Amino acid sequence: MLTIDYYSDLLCVWAWIAQRRIDELNAQFCDKIEWRFHYIDVFGNTESKMMSQWSERGYYEGFAQHVADSTAAFDEVEINSQLWSQVQPKTSANAHLVLKAVDVTLGHITSMEFALALRKAFFVEAFDISDLSVLFDLLKKSDLNDKLIKQAINDGSAIAALMSDYQAAKSLSIKGSPSYVLDNGRQTLYGNVGYRVLHANIDELLKKPANEASWC
Repeated sequence: MLTIDYYSDLLCVWAWIAQRRIDELNAQFCDKIEWRFHYIDVFGNTESKMMSQWSERGYYEGFAQHVADSTAAFDEVEINSQLWSQVQPKTSANAHLVLKAVDVTLGHITSMEFALALRKAFFVEAFDISDLSVLFDLLKKSDLNDKLIKQAINDGSAIAALMSDYQAAKSLSIKGSPSYVLDNGRQTLYGNVGYRVLHANIDELLKKPANEASWC
């Protein structure tokens, strides 16, 4: 079993594009790989991000066009035309917080499944997933125990888990979203990494003999 620590921001379009690659890797390697989802602060304050990086490139409208252009080459990636031009989430932190609450209460598999549901809600249906009321409505639609999840938020366990993710990303010098950390931190693949590159690296690690001599 190979563990892949996957760092992303829920609002990152490249992580949405990467989802298809994750699905295919799961299909190809079945029970040979295990994902551990972690979250990083890329869209923690979207207004600040737009002001500092996009104020001279069209602001929200310019970023909306960037997202549309980025996904144009991927026919299988669905994007709602309202994203960022009309639907402008203020932060990714609330979505990350809810996901960590799901993680600590209902387990990592359920949290990963709900992460995909949230990404679909944002990128396909244009829900503002920075709004806690929207997030809790989506929890109810997914038949998850919202009372238990709210308790994890209220008692601080969810924010503690989220801060652990943010701190781990800093200690590993994660550059952005998405990032794949392999081989116990020895290898990190970052950004729009193609499926064949991911497949080749995972396949090589799975084939590597446990007693192989080190080159060091």
